Amino acid sequence: MSAFLHRIGSAGALHPWRFIGVWLLLLVLAFGLAAAVGGSPHDNYDIPGLEAQTGNDLLSERFPEFSGADARVVVHSDDGTVPESELAALSERLTTVPGVSVVAPPRYSSDRDTALIDVNYNVPVTDFEGSEGTDALRDATGPIEDAGFEVELGGLVAENQSVPSGTAEAIGILVALGILVFAFGSVVAAGLPLAVALIGVGIGTALITTMAGLTDVSTTAPTIATMVGIGVGIDYALLLVTRFADYLRHGVPVIEAAGRANATAGLSVVFAGTTVLVSLFGLRLTGLPVYSSFGYATFLMVGAVMLASVTLVPALCGLAGKRVLRKKRRVVEDPAAPHRVSKTERWAARVGDNPWPWAVSALLILLLLAAPVLQMRTWPQDAGSQPTSNTARLAYDLVDAEYGPGANGPFLLAVDLQQVSEPDLNALVAKFAADSGVAGLAPAIRNADGTAAVVAIQPKTGPRDAATTETLERLRGQLPNGAHITGMTAIFADISARLAERLWLVIWVVVALAVVLLTCVFRAPIVALKAAAMNLLSVAAAYGVMVAVFQWGWGAELLGLPHSVPVSSWVPILMFTILFGLSMDYEVFLLARVRELWLKSGDPHSSVIQGLGSTGRVITSAGAIMIAVFAGFAMDPDITVKMMGVGLATAVLVDVTIVRMVLVPATMSILGKANWWIPAWLDRILPTLDVEGSHGEADPAPEPKSVPVK
Repeated sequence: MSAFLHRIGSAGALHPWRFIGVWLLLLVLAFGLAAAVGGSPHDNYDIPGLEAQTGNDLLSERFPEFSGADARVVVHSDDGTVPESELAALSERLTTVPGVSVVAPPRYSSDRDTALIDVNYNVPVTDFEGSEGTDALRDATGPIEDAGFEVELGGLVAENQSVPSGTAEAIGILVALGILVFAFGSVVAAGLPLAVALIGVGIGTALITTMAGLTDVSTTAPTIATMVGIGVGIDYALLLVTRFADYLRHGVPVIEAAGRANATAGLSVVFAGTTVLVSLFGLRLTGLPVYSSFGYATFLMVGAVMLASVTLVPALCGLAGKRVLRKKRRVVEDPAAPHRVSKTERWAARVGDNPWPWAVSALLILLLLAAPVLQMRTWPQDAGSQPTSNTARLAYDLVDAEYGPGANGPFLLAVDLQQVSEPDLNALVAKFAADSGVAGLAPAIRNADGTAAVVAIQPKTGPRDAATTETLERLRGQLPNGAHITGMTAIFADISARLAERLWLVIWVVVALAVVLLTCVFRAPIVALKAAAMNLLSVAAAYGVMVAVFQWGWGAELLGLPHSVPVSSWVPILMFTILFGLSMDYEVFLLARVRELWLKSGDPHSSVIQGLGSTGRVITSAGAIMIAVFAGFAMDPDITVKMMGVGLATAVLVDVTIVRMVLVPATMSILGKANWWIPAWLDRILPTLDVEGSHGEADPAPEPKSVPVK
């Protein structure tokens, strides 16, 4: 693999315009394919195996008119009653909206200043492209809005559309550019990683759009994939450009420097990127198709930026040549010059000379940050979590204020009248009406042939309230055979339970995979186990910060949230799989250098100090870029994207500071030679994975000398 990447890198630098032309052609073809067969993302919550899905299937079979999407039209008057004549005309117009099968009679609030109209479709929400569904509703509500009434839209049709603003991406890219200019001191060198990342992200975006035309893709998945793609794309290109610049400084010709950089750093990129891709398949273990789409979208994005990095970076480096270096450093460094001790080496020596206090202090800080995770409560994002500029959120707030919090998340009692008799149904309805968590029940609706009935149940508490889930479980415990409770609130409760149950399975599988891969790479099981433990601490700390910020409301207003919200059910597993893949970048980059020095010197203490010193600048720059990109997405209006941005930024910040700069050197100093112990039998059966290409072209950099760094 190293020799193959060397050939690609050299060829790219020798014929840069050919490689650039190929990638530009791929970009055009990808967008052409997306335009031809692409579609819009949709959240499809039909999930086989969930208890609520059984009831949903019964309603779809026996009530075809309710088998599709739904919407809510909320009409509000600030200074009086909404006239019945206006509502009658509105209802008539709503019946002509494409796909609408049933328009329920308007339901007034107690003071009659608000009216709620439920609309049902006989087509799924996935039939609507982009804002097509809401546009049709707006056309129908236009006359009543022109009459001076406020009209807001809720339900699946209004909530199931995604309109990326691009603000988060722009913030992350601009900050990343500033960090790159500071790190390289050259605008040319700073621009290379950004150019590669943007081309890779562009192709990845087109592929995701194409996938959305062929299968269901969550509305949030493209934004999450873009966030990760920008971060890893810049990081991978940064690693390659840094290694290319190192070779140039030591007198290697441009074409050969590009080849060697690709053979060494490029091999690390391939390994790290492949690890991210493999980790993402952990999302399949959740058993939720809508959730798996996050993994597929991110898989396409990371794959595109990884391939762009190892083919396009060498071509751009070949064009730029020595312009990637600062002007004052465009001279060949003297190999005989004494080794300059960096600030990072001095820091590593300070930690390594007295490791126990540093290790204990770092561990306590991580545990303190992680402590709030013990109170984490999850709930899928809903309209109540969206920004107040969103019509679905405004409709949610109006319904909450005028009809009670439970009106935003009614349960639907689906009854098979071939299994449940009419007297038993009446008794069940009476029992539910007397429940302490129920605010009221609507009259039962029977289908045309009298084989099924549906009853709307309004809880006293809102969908995200823990008491609502308790009421749901209590009611379900009283159901006879043939009766099921469904509805979006019930589906969301079942999704949260499924994800909470599968979280530990995903953790064990992904951690086991990481340990096996690191053991194969470094032939050091202790190093692998320790790395996995540290990654778990980083993730736990990020979880804890999310609970404090979002669930406890510490700083929620700074992120544009008017109140605290539960952690989105989508976030914990998704963040875990992405982070465990991303953390391999820094792990491999740092430990590969430490192991190389250890094999040459046999001194575990100096190898850690010099290894951290030689990689610290790149790791810090890469981490700062990741943090900038992820923090930019924390400003996104979508609550799931916002949580992912905060969580990933926190995890990377913890990883490149407390873990890499304190915990790693401290624990490696404590363990000494035991870090690299491996049983003889394991050493014999393990494959050899040379992720730094050390068996390829030799690194021209002089061997660091063991000098005092006190």
